[in-house]
Formats: sequence, structure tokens, C-alpha cells
Amino acid sequence: MRRFVAGLDGGGTKTAVKIADENGLLVHTFTSGAINYNGQDEESIRLSFQDIFAGIAGACGGLDPCKQIVIGAAGVSNPTVRARVEANARACGYEGGLLITGDQETALCGAHDSEVGIIVIAGTGSICYGKNEAGDSVRSGGYGHLIDDEGSGYAIGRDLLSATVQAHDGRIPETVISGMVYEQLGLASVQEIVGFVYNKSTNKKDIAALAPILGIACELRDSAAWAIAAKHAEALASMAAPVIEKLSMQTGSLAMAGSVLLQNREIRQGFAERIKERYPELSCIEAKKDAASGAVRMALNRLEAAQA
Repeated sequence: MRRFVAGLDGGGTKTAVKIADENGLLVHTFTSGAINYNGQDEESIRLSFQDIFAGIAGACGGLDPCKQIVIGAAGVSNPTVRARVEANARACGYEGGLLITGDQETALCGAHDSEVGIIVIAGTGSICYGKNEAGDSVRSGGYGHLIDDEGSGYAIGRDLLSATVQAHDGRIPETVISGMVYEQLGLASVQEIVGFVYNKSTNKKDIAALAPILGIACELRDSAAWAIAAKHAEALASMAAPVIEKLSMQTGSLAMAGSVLLQNREIRQGFAERIKERYPELSCIEAKKDAASGAVRMALNRLEAAQA
């Protein structure tokens, strides 16, 4: 009987699913609803799980041939969340091997096509995570937008808004950032910006959506934009340093992932330069594959280990 594995990447708004056979051949990919308990209600998560496992069963000819599933999702360091995720998976009739882990682990495995390495993720939030050959793992950052997440889309969006109000007051020189912020938000005054920021319906993704403005402003050689880019490149390098040091992984490669590092040239280059200055034998690379592919690789590793 042909055997299969599945990898799930549970993002904030959707879940990416990849299914491969025991030889690693990808046989099916699809997306479903979010399974993140930080932002979804119990019923919508239950329905998403039903849809996901129906898709897995359809691709594998039932759930029995799927021998190992790895689910990477945010918030599963909380034991109650992990237990609820497992309960939902089992309620769908799945009885095979199941690993529920943090999405930073699946992202790392996808980035390096290995469970060993270091990854810095800067998207809506930010985190650095690493694991060495001995199996030791270390994380840095990723404590949420209210107290952390420097170098993230949210932090950049916040600083763009801050530059706009500071330029309005004359605390910093005029900046092209202001006009672009007003245009994107469809607003016309600092008072309206304050209303937008403190409106209870405004969430961190609304603030993070402003982040692409930074790259355009940097291309226009705006001094405020350059200062913001330098600040966050340094913040990300500082976040990576303790992971590199604690794991003694000053050589090899460090993977970069997330919209900020992949789409903002100034922050990516600034980050890579700072890493190179501190760790000359450590090179920065773009992630090889996505987190769902990493979850598949982890599932295959566990299937192989079970056979050994």
C-alpha cells in the first residue's frame, strides 16, 4: 500500500496543506481556513479541520494511508492550545502519527530543507529560531506587537505613522512618507491618522499594511525612511545574535523569510551586512521552501525514523 504524509502551515488567515508520498513526491496541495486559536472561533476552526482532513483523505484514498502529519501553527507552545488542535485532528477520524509544533520550526525546516539551521522571519511579526545538530533549540523575539516584534511589518508601519506626525510637528524634517501614508489610508490630516490608529477596529495587520511604503521612500532617498530601515535592520541582526551565539552556529547559513526581509531591499541588505560584519563565515540566504514544505520534510523524517 502506498503511504503518505501531510504538512500543514497554520497561518493567521489560512492553512496551507501539502501532501507527499513516502518517497517525498508531492501529490497534492491546497489551502483551507485558519486553525489559529489566537484569532479564530472554535466553530470555524472545527470546520477548517474537517475540510483539511477531507482534502487529505481525498488525495490519499482515505486517512489510513496517511501515516504521519505535522502541523505547524502559532500559539501551540500553550499546552491547552496544543491539546485542542490534537482533539480537532482526532475528531476527524485521523489515527496516524501526529506532531503539533510551532510554525517557526516548520519554517526553519522549509528554509533549509533540514531541521538544523537558523531562520529569521520578519513579516507581520518577527522572530529568530534555530536548532543545532545536537538538537538544542533557541528562539529570540516573537513576543507580540505590543512589547516586541521589532523589524516586523507592524513595527515599520508604526514608525511610518510616527514619522508622519513628527514631520507634521516639525520634530523631524519633511518626509515623502507623509504623503504616501495619507494616500494609502485615504486620510487628510494628523487628527484623522490619530483617529485611525486608536480606532478599536484597527488591528495590527492594518498598521503592517503600510510597511511597503518604506521601500518606495528609501528609493526616493528619503532620510527618514533610511533611518527607519537602518533601525530595523539592526533590530533583526540583534535578535539573531543570541541564537547564533547560544547554538555556536557562527558558520554556515542563516535563512531569511517573511515579507519584510524578502520585499524590502534596504532592510534585507542592511541585515545581511550586519550579520556579515559580526559573523564573517555565516551567509544569509533566502528560504529554499515554505513552511508547509518544511512540515512535509519533518513528517517524512518521522516516518523514516519509525521504520528504522
